[in-house]
Amino acid sequence: MAQPSALVHFSGHQHLRNRLVLSILSGKHVRIDKIRSEDKNPGLRDYEISLLRLLEKVTNGTVIEISVTGTTILLKPGIVSGGTLQHDCTLSRGIGYFLEPVIMLAPFAKKPLNITLKGITTEEHDLSADILRTVTLPHLQLFGVSEGLELRIKRRGAAPGGGGEVQFLCPIVKQVKTLNFVEPGKVKRIRGVAHAVRVNPQFSNRMIEASRSILNRYIPDIYLYSDVYKGDESGKSPGYALTLLAETTTSAIYCSEAIAEPGVAPEDIGLKATRALLTEVEKGGCVDQKHQTFILLMMVLGSEDVGRCRMGEPTPKTIQFLRDVREFFATSFKIVSADLSDPDCFQLLYSCYGTGYINANRTLA
Repeated sequence: MAQPSALVHFSGHQHLRNRLVLSILSGKHVRIDKIRSEDKNPGLRDYEISLLRLLEKVTNGTVIEISVTGTTILLKPGIVSGGTLQHDCTLSRGIGYFLEPVIMLAPFAKKPLNITLKGITTEEHDLSADILRTVTLPHLQLFGVSEGLELRIKRRGAAPGGGGEVQFLCPIVKQVKTLNFVEPGKVKRIRGVAHAVRVNPQFSNRMIEASRSILNRYIPDIYLYSDVYKGDESGKSPGYALTLLAETTTSAIYCSEAIAEPGVAPEDIGLKATRALLTEVEKGGCVDQKHQTFILLMMVLGSEDVGRCRMGEPTPKTIQFLRDVREFFATSFKIVSADLSDPDCFQLLYSCYGTGYINANRTLA
C-alpha cells in the first residue's frame, strides 16, 4: 500500500498530462477524481485513455486503475523503460497531445527511446509535429540532451482522417544540465514550413507570400519552406498550415502556427500565423508561452544548483504547473521582474534550486 504522504490527490480533468508526467518522474502515486463528473458525458475521453495506454507502453510496472464511471483514476508509477515502440493515437487530438509528455519522460528512460506515433500531425489544440521538431527539441538540447535526438515526419495527416506518422528518437542521460538563460537577444532570422496535403500545392506558396508581405519589413534573413507530400504520405484528409519560428542571437526561439479553417483563404492563414509570431516576439523572454511548462520542469530536474530563465508572464496552465511541481517535488520558484528599473517590463526571471534528479533507470553500457 502507498503511504498517505506518497499519494498526491487532484480533482478535475484539467492539467491531466502534466500531473501524470510529474507522478512518473517523482515516483509518487497520483489520484485524480471528479473527472467531468458534472458533464452530460462524464469521465475520461477516448484520447485521455489512449494517453494512459501510451504511458503504460513507455513505462514498466506502472499500474493504472480507472473507476467504473471513468471519473476517477489512480496511477502507481513504474520506471520509464524506453525501447522501440509504436502507438496509434486517437483522431480526436493531434499527435502533439501524446508526444509532449513522452518528450518530457524520454531522457530519463532505461534505454534510448524509438517510438512511432500514428494519427493527426497538425491540429489546432495541440503542438504540431513541426513545432515539436523545430522548437521543442532544440529546447531539450539546452539541457544537454542532443546526440541522437530527432523527430522524423514520415507522413502528414490532417484532421479529421489523420493518416500521419512521426518517429521520435531520444537518447538517455544520467542528469540534465542546469539552465542559465537570461539574455533573450535580438531576432536574427525567421524560418517557416508551409505544407498543403490533398489540396492545390499552390496553397502553401500563397501562405508564404502573405507571410512575407509582413515579415520582409523587419529582417532580411527569412526562409519559408514549402513542404509537399504526395500520395500515401499526405494522409487521409485535405489540409494546410503554416508554422513559423523566429530565432534570436542567443538561440531563444519564438514560434507560431495557423491551420486551415473552412472558408478561410490561405493568405489569411499566412497572415494569422505571422501576426501570432510577432505577438510572441513582443512578449519576449527566452522561451515562448507554449514551452513554459516544459522548461520549468527541466529546471526542477536539473543538478543541485540554481537554474534561471527569463520568460514572459505565466499562462494559467503555467501557474497551475508551478503549484503541481511544489506538490510532487517540494520545489518552489522565485519569480521576480526581469528588469526592476523598468516598471513597464512584463518579463519575469524564474529561478529555482534543482532537485539533482538522477536517471536511476538507465542501463549502463
